[in-house]
Amino acid sequence: MKARRTTSGLPRAEGEAAQRRSNPLGAAPGRRSRVRAWPAAGSRTRSAARQRAQMDELRQGIRYRRIFVTLLGVIIAVSAVVVLLGTVGLVAETRSRPLTAAEQNQYKDEEIARRWQAWPATGVFPEEVKYVGLDRAQQYARRVGIAPETDCGKGVDTSVAEVLRSHNCRTMLRATYTDQTAAFVITVGVAVLENEESRVSATDELAKDDRVGVLPVAFPGTVSERFGRDQRQRTGWVGAGPYIVFSTAGYADGRTRAAVPPEEILHSELWPAAKSVGNQIAYFLADPPKVPPCTQGNVC
Repeated sequence: MKARRTTSGLPRAEGEAAQRRSNPLGAAPGRRSRVRAWPAAGSRTRSAARQRAQMDELRQGIRYRRIFVTLLGVIIAVSAVVVLLGTVGLVAETRSRPLTAAEQNQYKDEEIARRWQAWPATGVFPEEVKYVGLDRAQQYARRVGIAPETDCGKGVDTSVAEVLRSHNCRTMLRATYTDQTAAFVITVGVAVLENEESRVSATDELAKDDRVGVLPVAFPGTVSERFGRDQRQRTGWVGAGPYIVFSTAGYADGRTRAAVPPEEILHSELWPAAKSVGNQIAYFLADPPKVPPCTQGNVC
């Protein structure tokens, strides 16, 4: 009996032997191998390294977060303390309390020093100013007009201007009055110094000369229209706070100083009236204000 042949023409036995020789594991031809492919040892090591790196990053991030939270907490706590201390200090500083003697004096000085600006011109130079006339009778001088504010050097004689400028005189205010009988004309000038110390220094240097001082201000069409430099009979000044209040007087009829005998001036009502008017305006400017007892009014 002949051996069976495979489709390739070889005997079956010989074909199977040939297949076994080509497949030493003996797996049946045409079947998939059941042997698992083992992963390389290096891939497992790399995976573990990546996991450790990720864990290290996570731990480092947690540490940074704790540090950040701690610093933020410290900053918030310090800020809260600063705000609290500032609030306490502000309350202590702004609460009403009694004024000290130094603060009361400062209040007075500041109030007096700003009056020439805070008051209207009619407050510095009232419409009527009382003075004492003959037989000590009380009379009233009436304001003729108020001159525009001017530079200190332009409102006084040259020798006086030099003194005022050397002590930083700020400005000059002037107004003209007439006495109750309209026989005398009086110009009052207010020189504004920086403070009372400057005023005292300036007045110490002013010459004792009744021929120089404030320049007259004449208003056309009034009783003062003839009042000029030559018509000044006498001049003088008085200090009050940071102000030097000058005054000068003459006759409304235009008589010059040279035309009037000295003895007539000495016994005339002209100069006492002019001096009294100047003193009254100085008193208004430097009259001590009422000082509140507390920093925020009358209640401490």
